[in-house]
Amino acid sequence: MSEADETRDGVALTNLDQPLSDRDDATKRDLVDYLDAVGDRILPHLRGRPLSVIRVRPGQPPFMQKNLPRYTPDWVRRAPVWAEASHREISYALCDDRRTLLWFANQRAVEYHPTLATAADLHRPTHLVLDLDPPDGDGFRAAVDAALLVRQALADAGLAGAVKTSGAKGVHVFVPVTDEPTAEELAAATRALAVRAERLDPALATTAYIKEDRGGRVFVDATRAGGATVAAAYSPRLRPGMPVSFPVDWADLPDVTATDFTIRTAPALLADGDRWAALMPAPQPLPADLVAEGRTIPVARVQAMHEGKRRARARREAP
Repeated sequence: MSEADETRDGVALTNLDQPLSDRDDATKRDLVDYLDAVGDRILPHLRGRPLSVIRVRPGQPPFMQKNLPRYTPDWVRRAPVWAEASHREISYALCDDRRTLLWFANQRAVEYHPTLATAADLHRPTHLVLDLDPPDGDGFRAAVDAALLVRQALADAGLAGAVKTSGAKGVHVFVPVTDEPTAEELAAATRALAVRAERLDPALATTAYIKEDRGGRVFVDATRAGGATVAAAYSPRLRPGMPVSFPVDWADLPDVTATDFTIRTAPALLADGDRWAALMPAPQPLPADLVAEGRTIPVARVQAMHEGKRRARARREAP
């Protein structure tokens, strides 16, 4: 073992002083130290949820890992999930403890994307999520403004949510729900809220799934439903400066920037506790009218697929 190697909680950590990736000057040690420092904060939001991670190696493009590799230690808990798209069973990890988190860090797993449902009941997500995705460029301020539209749409529906930076260029709004709604009902309510937010300021926000139809507006993404994953609170993101997804009080949201929270600044900000848990409202039932409205709104991906085929056919048939 080199001098840089060490062991924590029985996990051998190797090559700690190597660059983490070609995208930043952070080392693998920086990643390990950050995740270990915030383990008590991030683990409650990973525990019991099938986990996808984005890993990186120097000189190679990042890749998303869902299925655990064969060399995974036996003590890493697993959740078998049938993948309809690939017609096979995926062995997802359940990152339930410090040892598993350290093992992932040693594998250069930078981003942590848990499912919205727990492995105990994959058909009932625990949260409704709207992802505010601004246009390319410096659009974080627009994403914040769109998140405030979502907050108003939630309030109009009698709901409340918590907000965090995505750690990339956007903002996530989470609404905890009671365990009665099915995934289909939750997806319908998400679509309805996205459309309601769009109506509040159609010059700022759009639900257009096809990128070329957004016209420089913020995409209110209602597709994070069912088996979807979302970057966890406190997860690092593969961006310059190593930002992290970070909870923000609604009152403070207009004053933050996308670069305020990084693996270097976040640990001190979390010294007093789990901000995400503190800011999250209690679970709420979904209003029946919201679900009914959402069922009249086409599923964005399906609608976009049909529209893409129509446009391709029109191009082929054009003189």
